[in-house]
Amino acid sequence: MLYIVPTPIGNLGDITLRSIETLQAVDYILCEDTRVSSKLLNHLGIKAKLSAFHAHNEHHRLQSHIEALKNGQNIALISDAGTPGISDPGFLLVREAHKENIALTVLPGPTALIPALVASGIPCDKFFFEGFLPVKKGRKTRLEFLLSINSTVILYESPHKLLKTLEHIVEYFGGDRTICVTREISKIHEEVRTSSAENMLEEYKSRPKVKGEIVIVIAEKAKKNGI
Repeated sequence: MLYIVPTPIGNLGDITLRSIETLQAVDYILCEDTRVSSKLLNHLGIKAKLSAFHAHNEHHRLQSHIEALKNGQNIALISDAGTPGISDPGFLLVREAHKENIALTVLPGPTALIPALVASGIPCDKFFFEGFLPVKKGRKTRLEFLLSINSTVILYESPHKLLKTLEHIVEYFGGDRTICVTREISKIHEEVRTSSAENMLEEYKSRPKVKGEIVIVIAEKAKKNGI
């Protein structure tokens, strides 16, 4: 069995009892960074074999883990934080497991996009998750596509690219578009800020050294007469 196990995105108390039980029971654990995952497992008192499985080696090591699963081993896949496969390695392994008829299950657990969406105060009955925008090539095309989406849009962003992305949101969506910037979710310095894109840009221009992974929620374009 292949187990996809979410790990806390900040507060270690967000790990579920089922996740702990699973990590204790499997033959070994695939993780992005063994140093990061070792800290979590030590905190939980779990002694387990770790094997690095990340964007730079997943293509090369995929088949060996599939063979281990076919030979009856139980494997858990975790990422440094959050649910594997959501802007983290995991998709290739899950797809190959399906091809080989290997049983798998995904445990419910932490992910950044849902808390940020719910906390934003922006309609969440329908939304489009983009994840990280392209850094250079294809960025303009993606922004133009997102502009055509008739629902709330969710982006992930890193601190050093936040201002550039806010500038592009103002440029493409308009300065009056309502957005929410959420960072440090579940941590001590968690921050949720909802305002117009233009106001948000000006605010973060005065705070250029923000820290933490960031989620940006962009409201759908306001309809005329509120309809």
